[in-house]
Amino acid sequence: MKAAVVFQKGELPKYVTDFKEPKVQNENELLITVKASAVKNLDKLRASGQHYSMQTIDQPIVVGGDGVGLLEDGTRVYGMGISGMIAKKAIIDKNRVVKLPANIDDDSASALPNAVMGSALALRFRASLKEGETVLINGATGVTGKVAVQIAKHYGAKRVIATGRNEQSLQELLTLGADEIISIKQNDESFVSQIKKEHQQNPIDVVIDYLWGHSAELILSSLTGDGRFSHRTRFITVGGMSGDTITLSSSILRGTDIQISGSGLGTWAPEEVKILFTEILPEVFQLAADNKLKIETVNVDLKEIEKYWDRKIEGGKRLVVLI
Repeated sequence: MKAAVVFQKGELPKYVTDFKEPKVQNENELLITVKASAVKNLDKLRASGQHYSMQTIDQPIVVGGDGVGLLEDGTRVYGMGISGMIAKKAIIDKNRVVKLPANIDDDSASALPNAVMGSALALRFRASLKEGETVLINGATGVTGKVAVQIAKHYGAKRVIATGRNEQSLQELLTLGADEIISIKQNDESFVSQIKKEHQQNPIDVVIDYLWGHSAELILSSLTGDGRFSHRTRFITVGGMSGDTITLSSSILRGTDIQISGSGLGTWAPEEVKILFTEILPEVFQLAADNKLKIETVNVDLKEIEKYWDRKIEGGKRLVVLI
């Protein structure tokens, strides 16, 4: 079958036409004819063996963790792959399947779930967002950040503050629901001043952070109290695009009511993952089908996988492989 295959660790996926088709092994597996699969940072890290969930590659593997396609009875679904999904055929977990609304396109449906996992799960389960709260999204100009702005508003956030580097994307966030945008490109003093002003006027209840690194240090310092009882802020780290470590003074934690936690593969409880597939994703797919939630994609053909795999996609768009 046609597939994108990594043969050795460190190599780019190669387009092949004669890879062996996967076979259903038990009652919990379903065969799917894949129509579209999005390329995420997670896919790239796992394919290279660099992600903490997959350290070795000892045989050729098909890349891609999830996608959209047709079951054997013709039902169009989104599914989580047991085998690699950037291929003509794949095996998916029957407990991690969502039937798609008729009026959502394949590329949007394949691009949304990873962004939803990185936003809705953080907002709903780690942050326990309540209606009327104020949310700051650090690194909102990326794919997941843009979706997070929209989902935060959908979940009832009264005010959403978005930070980022891409000026054009920052302006676009105002049309997606952001109430205030703050550029990370400005000097540290100005950035901190803006965060402090926002926090004074509308205390920040939740921070969803996709960058970590220096900007996270600045935000945490901006929330620092003065020794009196302070407003509680739940700081949720979802990504580390600006670095995997920060310097954090213990005085910030001693003098400020800040709760720091993470949202990722190792933090989601089985019951939360079940809710993702039974409630969250169906709702989000319908929002997108009704044009109430937007995601932008760059679509390429499977045979172009090696050319586009490592290409940087600007403007908060997701690369989608059409099969």
